[in-house]
This record gives sequence, C-alpha cells and structure tokens, in this order.
Amino acid sequence: MTDYSCKFKTLETNVVHAGRPSPNVEGAVVTPIFQSANYLMGEENAYGDVRYMRLSNSPNHHVLHARLAVLENTEAALVTSSGMSAITTTLLAFLQSGDHVIAHNSLYGGMQSWFDHDGPRLGIACTRIDAKTAGGWDKALRPNTKVMYVESITNPLMEVLDLEAVVAFARQHGLVTIIDNTFASPVNFRPADIGIDIAVHSATKYLNGHSDIVAGAVAGTRAHMQRILNVLNHMGGSLDTHAAFLLERGMKTLVLRVERQTASAGRVARALAANPKVRQVNYAGLETDPGYKTARKLFKGCGGMMSFYAQTADQAAHFLERVQIPIHAASLGGAESLVVRPARSSHLGLTPDERARIGITDDLVRVSVGLESADELIADFEQALAGA
Repeated sequence: MTDYSCKFKTLETNVVHAGRPSPNVEGAVVTPIFQSANYLMGEENAYGDVRYMRLSNSPNHHVLHARLAVLENTEAALVTSSGMSAITTTLLAFLQSGDHVIAHNSLYGGMQSWFDHDGPRLGIACTRIDAKTAGGWDKALRPNTKVMYVESITNPLMEVLDLEAVVAFARQHGLVTIIDNTFASPVNFRPADIGIDIAVHSATKYLNGHSDIVAGAVAGTRAHMQRILNVLNHMGGSLDTHAAFLLERGMKTLVLRVERQTASAGRVARALAANPKVRQVNYAGLETDPGYKTARKLFKGCGGMMSFYAQTADQAAHFLERVQIPIHAASLGGAESLVVRPARSSHLGLTPDERARIGITDDLVRVSVGLESADELIADFEQALAGA
C-alpha cells in the first residue's frame, strides 16, 4: 500500500516533499498524472472508499491532501475545482436552511454576492459586520448562528482583523470559524496555529503561482474534512488530476515566490505611500496601516497584495493605461504583477452604493506584486502616476 505520510521539519522542505508517495510510483521522482477516472474495486466498506476521480481519491489527490495539511499544520486537507468551490462546499457542510453566518463586511466580491443572493435563496442568512471593532459582534449573534467567516487579509482593502479575538468570540458561542487564507498563504500565516477551525484557499493564486489553473483547497481537522468531503462528493467539485499535477508542481516554489513577493511589495507600498498622486495605500506592512500591529504579531510577512486610492477615479484609470510592466487583469498571486480596479472586476456584481459603503470606489487600484525587479516596478508605477 502506498504511504503519503512523508513529513519534514521545515516549511521549505515540506513544500517540496511532504506527502510524496512511498514507494515512488515506478521510481518516478515527480508524481505522475493519473489520468484514470476509475480504479479496480477492492474491499470497499463505504461509498467514499470507491476509487473514482470525482471522489478526490486518485494518487494525485492524495499527495496534495497530505502536503497541504502539513503546510497548514492541520490534520487533513482537500483540494477542489476552484476557490469558490472550496468556500461554498465548506459553508454548505456546516450550514442548512434556517442557519445564520457572521462575516466581515469587506470580502471578496464573489463571496459578497453569495452571501447576498445565493445564501438567502438556500435559506441561509448572513450578517456582515465591521470585524475590526469587537463591539458589534454580540449584536450580530443570533440563536441560529453557526459560522463565523473572515479573510486573513481582506480583498481588496487589505485589512487585517484581530483574528485572535475572532477565535475567542467563536469559541465562546460555539461557532465554526472559516478563514480565507489565500492572500497570506501558509508561508506568512497558518490559521490553525491560533485556533481557527478551517482554512480555505483559492489555490489558483499563491499555492499554484503560475496563473495557469483554477483550483481550491480546504484544511482542518479530520472530522471537519470528512464532513466537507461528503458534500464535495455530492456536489461534484473535484479537481481534475492534470490540474492537481500542475498545482503540486507550482507549490514546490511557494516559499521562494511568496518571500520574494512579500519583500518587493513592501518596497512598492512605501514608494506609493510617498507619491503625491496617491491618496492612501492599503498594506499592513506599512507602520501607518491600522492592521500593522496585528500583522506584526500574527504574520511572518504581509504578502504580495496591496491596494491604493488614486486622487481621482480618472487618475486610477489613466494609471492602468500607462503602466507598462504589470498586466491589467483580474486574479493574483502569479509570477507576473497584475493591476486592476476592483470596482470594475471582482466587485462589479455589487451596486455602486454597495461598493461605496465598503470603500470599493472607482479610484481604488489593487496590485498583485509579482517576481519582477522591485526597482523596475517602482519606476514604472512612478512614471504611470506622473502622467495620470
């Protein structure tokens, strides 16, 4: 029987080797792509034991599950077909019609829309609060509240919440805590270390890091992962094995990429903060940022994501037209730097009033810092702003 329990002492070694099959498949150094939808039957005792690609139990899945669990310091993990699949499958594993969620009021636009439209259609209510101030949490709590949902670094305002207070509040009231850890990645933050129940990722972003697949990930206790897997098997959000192969390959450079992007982002953020064409920079690595102290306490680094407000919406639009190195495109976390206006991309599904209430205005630009020269990026940003 193949063993996937391989584990080492450091994150740097584990991103390369954790979960590798032992013995190696036919001596292969790299996990082969198991392009088979089904496998020979054995002595199965439950539906989930049947070897079938949709049930996420190919060798490619097993390697990723084991490696992600080690990286997030959890008992178990799963991969899914997308980040949204990871999040919604997890929510549906713990919520049913009549239940209630407390969530932060500044979330990825897809989740804002899900909580506003899809959740209510399923009978799931959500109260979104300013989680930076603990005073409103008790008012949001209901007898049917089951889950508290937050992001480690919020998208796109880059807010860092008092996540330890989130854990304490959730434990006091018996709530399951779910955190989107995409922006921080396990390199900069492992939610399980402070007691958060479940971490979810858009593995499309930093975990893969090459802008060439769509995937999701979930990590937590074995009991929680089994509950989520049961829903995943029925909802059909499994990850194709070719994408699984690419995700495993991308993850091997995760530490190198994120450390470089974090260092470059800090330099870019400071340069933007000093530019007179910029009204405000959102990056917790800046001493002036409201989340700076919390980030210093909880995170190894603040990652490669930031956003900034230009002086006007026209200046933001002109900046996107003039910038030369970053690509004007959605998504994030790849080798190439990307710039986008969230009001025209991730949060386009919200009304202008809804966007304005949470600070997603037309003068806001989100930046995903890639692996290019930080000096060249700064010079490019400055010339683009100068002409904006």
